[in-house]
Amino acid sequence: MATKDASPRWDRTMQQRLIRGEAAALGELYDRFATLVHGLAHRVLGDRRAADGVTREVFAHIWEHPDTYDPKQGPLRSWVAGLTHRLAVQRLRATETAALADGHGTSEELERKVRHAAVAARADYIVQAMPAPLRAALERAYFQRRDYRQTAADLGVTEEEARRRLRLGLQLLSTAHDTGAPGAPPGYGGAA
Repeated sequence: MATKDASPRWDRTMQQRLIRGEAAALGELYDRFATLVHGLAHRVLGDRRAADGVTREVFAHIWEHPDTYDPKQGPLRSWVAGLTHRLAVQRLRATETAALADGHGTSEELERKVRHAAVAARADYIVQAMPAPLRAALERAYFQRRDYRQTAADLGVTEEEARRRLRLGLQLLSTAHDTGAPGAPPGYGGAA
């Protein structure tokens, strides 16, 4: 399923508009990706205020450096997600390093937190980026605790199609631990 924000032409046009300094382009980009950015940052940091700060940093970076996006490397959405992840992990490390300096915690705890946050953020990204039919099936199965038969009825598809969607969605989601998974946003996964 193609979406507007997955269009390579839209990505290139948006980048060109940002390079020209069109404030309206930044507003459009913000409207389209702010929820993704804030959600990923919050998942990594576990703090709404810190996620607000990372969201501001991400869009400031995009505004100041739109030329750092390379459309040949993948969709703009993936680049934004990767940028968010890197900035959130940097902030997490800085916060945790300060806590280490104050004698609270260990470097192993810091790395564990960073790895856990990376996997969680990647899982969020995978769910948001997967095709809507797969996401809808997973949401019904997970959040509404529906089995494949109930999911099929809810979605108006055959039971076999519901099983296929759930299986594919879970296969995609299982790659959250795989830092080299195909389709991973650049710099995504791992301790970055």
